[in-house]
Amino acid sequence: MKFTKMHGLGNDYVYVDCFSEPLTGVDLPELARRVSDRHFGIGGDGLILIMPSERADFRMRVFNNDGSEAKNCGNGLRCVSKYVYDHGLTDKTSFSVETLGGIVTPSVTVGADGKVEQVTIDMGEPQFVRAAIPMTGEPGERVIGQPLTVHGRTFTMTAVSMGNPHVVLFVDEVNEADVVKYGPVIERHEWFPERTNVEFIQVLNRREVLFRVWERGSGVTLACGTGACAAAVAASLSGMTDRTVTVHLAGGDLVVEWRESDNRVYMTGPATEVYSGVYHGPIPHAD
Repeated sequence: MKFTKMHGLGNDYVYVDCFSEPLTGVDLPELARRVSDRHFGIGGDGLILIMPSERADFRMRVFNNDGSEAKNCGNGLRCVSKYVYDHGLTDKTSFSVETLGGIVTPSVTVGADGKVEQVTIDMGEPQFVRAAIPMTGEPGERVIGQPLTVHGRTFTMTAVSMGNPHVVLFVDEVNEADVVKYGPVIERHEWFPERTNVEFIQVLNRREVLFRVWERGSGVTLACGTGACAAAVAASLSGMTDRTVTVHLAGGDLVVEWRESDNRVYMTGPATEVYSGVYHGPIPHAD
């Protein structure tokens, strides 16, 4: 199986071009677990497939390193956008990508070498009601600035869907937040029937926030694009930031704009291709 290793600010995945590697009849969750293993596989936060679509220019499927399938991935979308342009699958600088969370529209900025340098993605409108997260409780209720107590500590929580579920927690010092202690417990909290991503953010000023994340199905990662969008929206809702912020992630910076004109969230950041190769391990077949 031919593959390409790419990352968005250190959020690294194994990418497979299914236009040439269709992976028909493959047990994709098990394949994701095998190739993501950093000792016995290629290594990564998961597996992303670049596929044909009947509804958009391309389709993206995202499998976390535990084999679960994600509805969306902002860093993955930027890498997919770079791949399809740099590898000649499209000559358009703006195109559509189908995800389980809906259709999104990336726009690429091309450098002097003809390769993509930056990607801006229209991530769609954020959703706040419990039914959209999804979250138990009154379906139409918004969860903004509410308390969440875990292991005896109470956080201020805002829940946001960016096509996938997020819980944004405001902390005083993000570098002192015990992401490994609280992240997995909140991910699997009974309030979240499909589990959730967990963001810990510290507001520096009206245009900057610090960010750490526990990703659903992957654990601690260096970056999460949809999480950065959720964090920016939650901070703006709280009144602590403007609608455009720089989110400082462990792997680098993203600029997130929540436009008042159309209520949509736009994320801008880099994507990096590291290497390509051939995976010679066993390909698990579906029953």
